[in-house]
Amino acid sequence: MQTRLFVSFAFCFQMLAISLSAQNFLLMRYDENYEYLKDSLQNFYNTLKFYPLSKNKKNYASFGGEARFEFVSMHNETWGKTNIGQDIFYLQRYDFHGNVHFGNRFRIFAQLRSALENGRKNGPRPIDEDKLNVQNLFADAVVWNKATRSLTLRIGEQELDYGSSRLISVRDGPNVRLYFTGAKAMYASSRFYADVFVMKADTLNPGVFDNKTSKNVNLWGIYSSRMISEIANLDIFYIGIYRENAVFEEGTANETRHTIGFRFFKNVGGFTYDLEGTYQFGKFGNGDISAWATAIDIGYQLPHVKFKPSINLRNDYISGDGHQGDGKLGTFNPIYPQGGYFGFDPQVGSANLIAIHPYATFMFLPNLVLQTDIVMSWRQSLQDGIYRPSGTFYLAGSSSSSRHIGNAFLATTVYSLNRFITLNTGIQYFKTGSFIHDIIPNSKNGLFLDARIKFMF
Repeated sequence: MQTRLFVSFAFCFQMLAISLSAQNFLLMRYDENYEYLKDSLQNFYNTLKFYPLSKNKKNYASFGGEARFEFVSMHNETWGKTNIGQDIFYLQRYDFHGNVHFGNRFRIFAQLRSALENGRKNGPRPIDEDKLNVQNLFADAVVWNKATRSLTLRIGEQELDYGSSRLISVRDGPNVRLYFTGAKAMYASSRFYADVFVMKADTLNPGVFDNKTSKNVNLWGIYSSRMISEIANLDIFYIGIYRENAVFEEGTANETRHTIGFRFFKNVGGFTYDLEGTYQFGKFGNGDISAWATAIDIGYQLPHVKFKPSINLRNDYISGDGHQGDGKLGTFNPIYPQGGYFGFDPQVGSANLIAIHPYATFMFLPNLVLQTDIVMSWRQSLQDGIYRPSGTFYLAGSSSSSRHIGNAFLATTVYSLNRFITLNTGIQYFKTGSFIHDIIPNSKNGLFLDARIKFMF
């Protein structure tokens, strides 16, 4: 029944897409602005996106949403550590949002989201299911606006995503997206912006309206970005976090960590580059934290070659703990990272890691893109283990002298039927390396298959 309803809605909006010209839907739906529709032809869809609440049309509401259906097949997800074998399950995600503007100085944005899982052998993971929750509920007030400069205050439940999503990501790949509760001040001009935020991370539970907001502030910082020239952008940031009973191979203790870093990047004439450097310090129990990460991603597109291929090389060096058992901590904390930074189903996260990641994309049709990747992974420190994409400690490593974790081989396609409907498919094969062979007797290679259709309006 759900599938038939989805197909019916999809067909209706496919017909609308033929005659509509509008902005693409954004990762953060609250950033979309449909004020340009106020003088357009008022058909059903335009009215949904711009519904005037006053005669002068300065007060208006906008509505939108998403339905996402996903098929997942995993083989040896834990490399043989647990006897799961093949696991096939289905994921669904729905949301609906409303954006109400009162002039150009104040607005309220609200969004409900439902994430469902069916068929997984051991039940849903935290990233799979949250039956119903308030994903966004905040108010914006523009307290200063002059020419191209503005200062806006935001308070309430809200999603966050910064830079390349390495450290703070909304985490759109998994079925359950992240959000926080707190306040943010946003300054913007034509070539510069800076956000200052103070947040509480919510504990996500799988039921209906049962998520719990932390009693303490556990995420704070400032993220700024400046366009230096036509060939260079520079981000500079500071992020602070607090976690109780944080777990690393070094041990378990309360963690107060400060992260400072930069990102230097641009896409110029087909050539892209992204250089990032990060240092972390703070306290882990009574011990000191000293951790770091660097990343380089360079690439070039050949626009006049058939299929317009682009070739990229990404290289990451991310610290692990160098002296196991000394009370100090050298393991990098990826904070709230994008889940798919090292593949769309990564089994290794951004801690104690050296990764070499070549990838290429091909545009077979204007609306069909293929990407192929190879991700080769090693431990940076032999005194530390490996961590999941979320930063969760997974396998202890101090008993092994092997460095190679394994190699992942990926192929993904993205087909955009129109601006409302997108189909993603992917396959990933993970060949385990000598470290996994040391730690997991009779270890097995992993295989991951995924097909996802998404409808947005």
